Amino acid sequence: MIRTKLSPYFTALEGAAVRCELCPRRCRVEEGGRGFCRVRENRDGKYFSLVYGNPCAVHLDPIEKKPLFHVLPSTWTLSIATAGCNLACKFCQNWEISQASPEEVYSFDFPPERVVQAAVESGARSIAYTYVEPMVFFEYMIDICRLAREAGLLNICHSNAFVRPEPLRELCTVMDAANCDLKGFTEDYYRDMCRGRLGPVLDSLKAIKDHGVHLEITNLVIPTRNDDLSRVEDMCRWIRGELGDETPVHFSRFYPLYRLRSLPPTPVSTLEKVRAAALSTGLRFVYIGNVPGHAGQHTSCPGCGKPIIVRTGFMVEAVHMSDGRCTFCGSPVPGIWARRDNRGQALQGGGDRSAPAEEIPHHEGTVIEVGQAGLLGPGDRL
Repeated sequence: MIRTKLSPYFTALEGAAVRCELCPRRCRVEEGGRGFCRVRENRDGKYFSLVYGNPCAVHLDPIEKKPLFHVLPSTWTLSIATAGCNLACKFCQNWEISQASPEEVYSFDFPPERVVQAAVESGARSIAYTYVEPMVFFEYMIDICRLAREAGLLNICHSNAFVRPEPLRELCTVMDAANCDLKGFTEDYYRDMCRGRLGPVLDSLKAIKDHGVHLEITNLVIPTRNDDLSRVEDMCRWIRGELGDETPVHFSRFYPLYRLRSLPPTPVSTLEKVRAAALSTGLRFVYIGNVPGHAGQHTSCPGCGKPIIVRTGFMVEAVHMSDGRCTFCGSPVPGIWARRDNRGQALQGGGDRSAPAEEIPHHEGTVIEVGQAGLLGPGDRL
């Protein structure tokens, strides 16, 4: 069943036109038209989502894949996405769905109640809104978030943070953790590489932090595009000053994709230099991504410096923490280390990965499709 839902974030204009109020583009959309994201349509002067309850991607992922390194290590997250995005990044790894209209992808009939049920039955400890910009399926996401909270699941997202303040405030009331892309640190980069703007992203990152949502940052390091060390240092000083030195930052390796196939993969040596530059600015948790087996994937204690979460790819090999503290020296480590109910009480047996290392169940880095796990079948395809 193809569902639509009226958007709460639009302004009616003259002549049955509307202005979308979800993202900083504020698209003016004439009767019968769609916005930049391709998944919202003006019908008789009202703006409707065309992807409510109709995701085109439903997977079980390691939470480390989001990447979230300070949230329930070694647990599964049920990941969902619809078609569409409000940016057009030349390096997008999911461009087949992010740059598509709903009619151009295969989608599931998967209403919010079934999403939460599937997450619980699969053993996931969280639901992730990911792969494309989740704000384009805001209505669907917010309804799932509310039900997930009632079921004791965490809500997490990977976002480009290109969103207007009002919908972001509403989302932050039900979102537990976010990894947000800070794709570059100049307006020129955002305009030329993403067809977006940097300013609103910086404002959103500060707002997410101010609302108490656990925040991690990802920067995809692209050779000759955003790998200048002085610019990286500027970005990291901004992160430290505005978001705090405890904010985890992931520098991820670029591989040739979409419209940047002529560039080489990012040299590992470049990532190591970028990481060193970030650490020199005072950031305490800096990671290297997309390089399985690199020591830059481990979490080190901010007190004694010993590795307290050891990772290989998406697999966690050891956790030396108890109640959010290093077991070697007792230093606290910022993050979400146990599920919480609506009153803030820890839930037993629900993804607390602070057990001794030998008791932690390993998960592999391969993605298990929920359809293959029996949670969705061919009859759920639209």
